[in-house]
Amino acid sequence: MRAIDPVDQFLAGIESAVLSEDIFSEDVVLDATVPNWRFCVRGAAAVRAELEKWYGNLGRFQEVRRRGFDDGELVEFTLGWEESGVPHACHQAHVIHIRDGLIAVDTVFCGGRWPEPLLAQMREAQHAMDRGAGLKAG
Repeated sequence: MRAIDPVDQFLAGIESAVLSEDIFSEDVVLDATVPNWRFCVRGAAAVRAELEKWYGNLGRFQEVRRRGFDDGELVEFTLGWEESGVPHACHQAHVIHIRDGLIAVDTVFCGGRWPEPLLAQMREAQHAMDRGAGLKAG
């Protein structure tokens, strides 16, 4: 068994934009649901290559929630980063299964990559919803 938690390493790799070479099993499966699409990638090299596209910029977690279960962990996070000078963010949930101390399956649900103009629209819409909810209360 590994002394270092592969999920800790995975999350550190996401923030640093450098995924560790030894956190995935050789037969790992990435089952990804992204906006308007779903696909699977199999094998450590292919999964690492795909995720390096997703997390190719230094990032910072704005929030992280982790919940363990028998053979893995549910990880939900909001990640912020800058791309070509433009702030971006994403919200994802990863259902990660561990086998022999390595990530064997990562089922991920991603809401998309949001550039700052869209984030501003989302903040304003949420603010309006919050104001509207307050008016209806009582």
